[in-house]
Amino acid sequence: PMSAITVTWVLHDGAQITAAVAPGTSMMQAAIAANVPRILGDCGGNLACATCHVQVAPEWASRTGPATDMEDPMLDMTEVERGPTSRLSCQIIADPALDGLILHVPA
Repeated sequence: PMSAITVTWVLHDGAQITAAVAPGTSMMQAAIAANVPRILGDCGGNLACATCHVQVAPEWASRTGPATDMEDPMLDMTEVERGPTSRLSCQIIADPALDGLILHVPA
């Protein structure tokens, strides 16, 4: 079995929450399990809300990839204006290549 990866969420005040995330877990599920504030995942990861908005650290953006065609319009509805590396965290799935991932949680 693949081992868990480490993911860090950086909050708007600079506080950090780091958690071990099992491969195949979405970053939204992981954030909720780690009690990351402002990640709500109201729709359960069905691309029907924008309450799991994160901004991928720039150095990680090439590895997480761009928003999908389904995800893109939802990012226009986020509470905080989207940035160049904005993603819905329900669409980022843990895999070994993302070990050390850093996600910023907008205020």
